[in-house]
Amino acid sequence: MAETSFDVLVIGSGPGGYVAAIRAAQLGLKTAIVERQYLGGICLNWGCIPTKALLRSAEIYHYMQHAKDYGLSAEKVSFDPGAVVKRSRAVAERMNSGVTFLMKKNKIAVIWGQATIDAPGKVTVKPADAQLVTAPPKDALGAGTYQAKHIIIATGARPRVLPGIDPDGSLIWTYFEAMVAPKIPKSLLVLGSGAIGIEFASYYRTMGSEVTVVEVLPQILPVEDEEIAAHARKRFEKQGIKIITGAKVTKVDKKKDSVVAEIEDGKGGKQSIEAERMISAAGVVGNIENLGLEKLGVKLDRTTIVADGHGKTNVPGIYAIGDVAGAPMLAHKASHEGVVCVEAIKGLKPHAMEKNRIPGCTYCNPQIASVGLTEKKAKEQGREIRIGRFPFLGNGKAIALGEPDGLVKTIFDKKTGELLGAHMIGAEVTELIQGFVVAMNCETTEAELMQTVFPHPTLSEMMHESVLDAYGRVLHV
Repeated sequence: MAETSFDVLVIGSGPGGYVAAIRAAQLGLKTAIVERQYLGGICLNWGCIPTKALLRSAEIYHYMQHAKDYGLSAEKVSFDPGAVVKRSRAVAERMNSGVTFLMKKNKIAVIWGQATIDAPGKVTVKPADAQLVTAPPKDALGAGTYQAKHIIIATGARPRVLPGIDPDGSLIWTYFEAMVAPKIPKSLLVLGSGAIGIEFASYYRTMGSEVTVVEVLPQILPVEDEEIAAHARKRFEKQGIKIITGAKVTKVDKKKDSVVAEIEDGKGGKQSIEAERMISAAGVVGNIENLGLEKLGVKLDRTTIVADGHGKTNVPGIYAIGDVAGAPMLAHKASHEGVVCVEAIKGLKPHAMEKNRIPGCTYCNPQIASVGLTEKKAKEQGREIRIGRFPFLGNGKAIALGEPDGLVKTIFDKKTGELLGAHMIGAEVTELIQGFVVAMNCETTEAELMQTVFPHPTLSEMMHESVLDAYGRVLHV
């Protein structure tokens, strides 16, 4: 007879859920995970990973078009949209298989279906919606009633639907359809300039679409430092992306093979834009429905669950991690929350999640990465600050790579030398940012960073120079 009682039961198998389950199993807790659609969740199957596969194809295509800049020859460069998508989906399938292997390796029971929490310690799993069902792993448990001392909700989020702009999968896309487009549209309207919107804008522009981005706020990439966002806007516009900020789409009319969007700015100006396709990338909302949360009295904040730095909700025995537990809605935040939550359950007394030390990365061209406070936020907190900047143009490796356009910016507390924030735009900054994340986590001051030897020639030298610049010691500009 199948086992139905566990120490920990995780609802949702995305980067938060499956990592929480693995850590629980490592700590000797009898663990199960409930999934209704894809092991690995949105990130591995329809988000972080497959989009990076698409963007990698676009990056290589871009370099092939500019082969002459590197003393090379590549004639009649072209691409096959179907093959690009096929590669992306193959990468996602490989990641999905990897999570299946990890569940088996760690002896985690996989339960397939839709979970509802009847009471603390009790979960009913019903067969998943027929429209959602994908093939469950072998040996997966099915519908039934399960008991667990600790229930972790890790159900993730889905695209936000704006009134009157309902994605139809044909003319108006969410990121799901944008990832598997059978052809590259001649023109594309992107609603929203957060990471998702900008990544797709960058991808489709590189692949030949005429792209327009509409953002309701005055700044694209709203969570980023203003200086970095302004630099990014110049680069995007130079590539031919049209950007409209401080404006909203008030109406969308669908034609046979295009959409016409009415756009209104804050000053009363109006314009119409016609495009073959439109991507709605106006954020996401947490998946809190059909879990039984209201009946249990779990505290909610709009579409997310309120939880503390260890994932605890206001109801004993029920926890929430990842996107469903609120911003920042990032896969690595979810994974770390999962580990912290499980270690707290085990009584290991882990440090609570420090949201200010969570890096953010946008994999457009150019890449953008950041951690900590922006210059504006630091000033709003009343801090006296020192700011260091170093341009890619002053770095030998960046010039050798043919990537001389970018910036590294660091922000320090003037009184203590604490690193408050780091912000970057340019080649490979999504890989560089972790150096500053480690520094912040170790409570490093400017003194340790300035005394650190950075290898030459590397892009990382710009991190060192940015710190030196904040203290009047920059060497190469």
